[in-house]
Amino acid sequence: MEILVCIKQVPGTSKIDVDPITGVLKRDGVDSKMNPYDLYALETALRLKEQHGGTIKVISMGPPQAKDVIREAYMMGVDEGALVSDRKFAGADVLATSYTISQGVRQLGSFDLILCGKQTTDGDTAQVGPEMAEYLGVPHIANVLNIIEVNDTSILIEMDMANTIEVAEINFPCLLTVEKDIFQPRLPSYKKKLSTKDREIKIISFKDFEDQNEHRYGLAGSPTQVERIFPPSANTDRETWTGTPRELSSQIVTKLRQLKFV
Repeated sequence: MEILVCIKQVPGTSKIDVDPITGVLKRDGVDSKMNPYDLYALETALRLKEQHGGTIKVISMGPPQAKDVIREAYMMGVDEGALVSDRKFAGADVLATSYTISQGVRQLGSFDLILCGKQTTDGDTAQVGPEMAEYLGVPHIANVLNIIEVNDTSILIEMDMANTIEVAEINFPCLLTVEKDIFQPRLPSYKKKLSTKDREIKIISFKDFEDQNEHRYGLAGSPTQVERIFPPSANTDRETWTGTPRELSSQIVTKLRQLKFV
């Protein structure tokens, strides 16, 4: 089985600046980590490889420092990795990002299964996976909770439909976005870190793409733009009460009613 996992480097903190002109996050100089949802996709791929054989590749889109998450994936057991990186891709919305990554995927070959995390912690749109599938022309299922069975031609899964759990079978090649806790992600291996420290990371830039229309990438290819990003306001108000249990319980009920929680 040929498996591709899409991973992303996201800010490791919520205290980041926003470009006042473009409305995009300023990622330079900010501590970063692998998108937590992508860890579940990676673990899913690793378990499928252990059970059915094959190879696992990862692809990420971002600046050169995004190589760090590919190195982390190597430490977990991934075979190959590629980074889609070019200044022409900066400022992309979900549509331009999906198209850009799909172009990168085409440079890596064909895959039986493409796995993505449900969403990213910096965007939270949950749109990139399904949009990639549309650009690649493969069927897709989102919110996958469990993998029931895998055979030579298809995969049987459970997906979260909010109010129900639905079982579906989808033929290869296909794309799945997985929920958190589908599997518990393993920790990176120090031994694998040493053995893969010199492993190549393929860099894919705009010049490598089949589609050389610059208006499909980055800000130029983004029909939507974020109008405003801001951190949530922190409420530090607090009250200290004293009294008997009966008095305190009465105060709590009164306060909850004042706040219209009950």
